[in-house]
Amino acid sequence: MKNLAVNNSSDNGWRDERFNSSMSEQGMSILYSKTRVVELDSAVLEKNKVIHAGGIDEKTAAYKLLRTQILHRMRENNWKSLAITSPREGEGRTLTAINLAISLARDVNHTVLLVDLDMRRPSVANYLGFNPAIGIDDCLLDNVPVQEALFNPGIERLVVLPCRNSFSSSSELLSSPPMQKLAEELKARYPERLVIFDLPPLLVRDDLLAFSPYIDAALLVAREGKTRKADLQRAMEMLKSVNVIGTVLNHSQNMDL
Repeated sequence: MKNLAVNNSSDNGWRDERFNSSMSEQGMSILYSKTRVVELDSAVLEKNKVIHAGGIDEKTAAYKLLRTQILHRMRENNWKSLAITSPREGEGRTLTAINLAISLARDVNHTVLLVDLDMRRPSVANYLGFNPAIGIDDCLLDNVPVQEALFNPGIERLVVLPCRNSFSSSSELLSSPPMQKLAEELKARYPERLVIFDLPPLLVRDDLLAFSPYIDAALLVAREGKTRKADLQRAMEMLKSVNVIGTVLNHSQNMDL
C-alpha cells in the first residue's frame, strides 16, 4: 500500500461535453454545449481550502504530485473510476476528492467527473459554494436526465454531479438497479474520462461496500493526529476485495509524497 501525504490546513440521453475533432499540443479542448457552467466565488473556495485550478502554492503542488502517482497506477491498470473514502468522519475525505479532481482535470489528456455519493451528508456542492437545484438523487428517484444535474465549475475538463438531499437509506439507493445503470453509464460514456466518487466513511456506513462493484479502485484518506491506527487497519481489512490505490495522510507535517 502506497502512503501519500497531503496538507489540507442514445445520444438522446445526456451528453455533458463534446471534444473538438483535433488534438492540439495543449490536449483536448472542451465545449460545454449542454452542461451548465457555474462561476464560483474564489473567496469561498479559499475559505474552504479548495485549490485554484491555476494555483502554484505548496498545497496545489502536493496535489499535483498525488495526481501523478494516481494517474500512473490508474493508467497502468486501465482503471477509470476511483472511490475516495476514509475510516471515519472529519478526516478530509471530501476535500481530498474535490482537490484531486481539480488537479486531475489540469492534465490535458482526459476529462474528470466528480460525483457526490455521500447521500447522507452530501457536501461537495457546499465546498464549492454552489446550491444545486437538481442532483444525482433526483436522477435516481425521479428519472431526471443526468445532463440537468451536471455542472462545470469554471474549470476546463471538470464536471460535477452533486447530491442535493440526504437519505437514511443511502446504501440501498447505491445498490439499486437505477444506480447500477447510471454508474455504468458514467464510466462508459467517454473513454477519456476519469470518474471520482466521494463516498462515506467505511466504519460509519456500508455505502462503499454496497457500491464497490462499480468502482475500479479506492483511495483511503486518513488525518494525522486524528485517525487511529486500529481504525486504519480495520478500514483496510474491509477493503480487501477492492483495489486500494494507496492512502492519503491529511494535515501531515511531511509534505513528501
